[in-house]
Amino acid sequence: MRVLFLLLGFSCIALGALGAILPILPTTPFILLAAGCFARSSTRCYQWLLSNRLFGPLLINWQTHRSVSVKIKTIAITSILVFGGYSLVVATNPYLQLFCAVMLAVGMIVVLKIRTVEPKK
Repeated sequence: MRVLFLLLGFSCIALGALGAILPILPTTPFILLAAGCFARSSTRCYQWLLSNRLFGPLLINWQTHRSVSVKIKTIAITSILVFGGYSLVVATNPYLQLFCAVMLAVGMIVVLKIRTVEPKK
């Protein structure tokens, strides 16, 4: 079981890294899932993920406050609007446009519902 969680954790890291580049693939859920898998399989991998300069702050905010930073939320909303808007314009099939619009709306609702960490002064 430990090996399965470890493999799943690394798979989620790969998907999360792709999500940082691809607009339709989310990053945060995969990183959170990877953290959960590593917590059950490898203390070393879990600590590595928490200390990672890219994903560590995201995980720490989520663990302590169940929220994301303003910066992460702004990047997510901007990505949805820019890349999703581009996808809507480029799609020629009306069913594909409808599918894109629904997926973008769902993504935007999810992002907007997540609490935001107040910036430290």
